[in-house]
Amino acid sequence: MESLIKFVQDEFVTKKDFPDFSAGDTITVYYEITEGQKTRTQFFRGVVIQKRGTGSSQTFTIRKMSGTVGVERIFPLNLPALQKIEINKRGKVRRARIYYFRELTGKKARIKERRR
Repeated sequence: MESLIKFVQDEFVTKKDFPDFSAGDTITVYYEITEGQKTRTQFFRGVVIQKRGTGSSQTFTIRKMSGTVGVERIFPLNLPALQKIEINKRGKVRRARIYYFRELTGKKARIKERRR
């Protein structure tokens, strides 16, 4: 049964080429929004909190600050509305899922940049 699911995912799910990013990176996600008959491109820029899943069910969570309120959004990696992903800054963190980042405020909420 599992091999059948894997076969269907490989055959029918279109794979897009996105850059490789991980937790702690600051990225910008451009995605398409449909409002009635019109479509427009909107972007969401923030820090990657986690990546989870494998294959076509892979998702990633981005967190940004909107004023004093933290906003998180979960994007499936194979979402048809995703147009492109830009990496703005590579972050140096020691965890794969940085949930502790939610409680940090001020200067403690900064992530060091990873050298290339």
